[in-house]
Amino acid sequence: MTSFSESSAGKSRGRRIILWRHGQTSWNVERRFQGSTDVELTETGLGQARRAARLLASLKPDAMVASDLRRAAATAAELATLTGLDITHDEALRETYAGVWQGLTHEEIIARYGDEYAAWKRGEPVRRGGGELETEVADRAAPVVLRHAEKLPEDGTLVVVSHGGTIRTTIGRLLGLDPHHWESLGGLSNCCWSVLGEGARGWRLLEHNAGTLPEPVLGDDD
Repeated sequence: MTSFSESSAGKSRGRRIILWRHGQTSWNVERRFQGSTDVELTETGLGQARRAARLLASLKPDAMVASDLRRAAATAAELATLTGLDITHDEALRETYAGVWQGLTHEEIIARYGDEYAAWKRGEPVRRGGGELETEVADRAAPVVLRHAEKLPEDGTLVVVSHGGTIRTTIGRLLGLDPHHWESLGGLSNCCWSVLGEGARGWRLLEHNAGTLPEPVLGDDD
């Protein structure tokens, strides 16, 4: 995980985007593919959201936008309670629609759709379960994130509350990575986040799958 100093992420690097995954759901525990199914947070997930919200509130975000699915909306509400920020809900930030995969466990997907699963893991464009391509998810989500980021004040911070797959594809698009390499970003744990900072050459990944506040970068990459 790469961290950043608050001074370098602030005055010299412009705006920040914090992409925050929702808390735990029962389907996460059961390893069921959720996709766009509207599953609620567990009590553990709610506790995760409250803990993470306390940390993120200390970064003094300026704006927040969230998926309208209940697990993301409830996560966002915890930060709104602490900061007083209004939440803009946008269905374009929903998780990938995955058709017949939704509701199946990881093992069931491999057993029934093994070839399709393997092709996806190889980075091939696959409509998992007959649903959306990852590039189509980025097509709908990334513009929403950019539109809200453009409204930020200088050195402002936007919190985007969404889902693991949608966050990964959005990061890949904003960094200009080839879709074949988006999987290399890895996943996000429940209620962890990634941070993009605005630099001279565009958006830069400053943190990935973080669950603690930033630490200064000590080394040649500072």
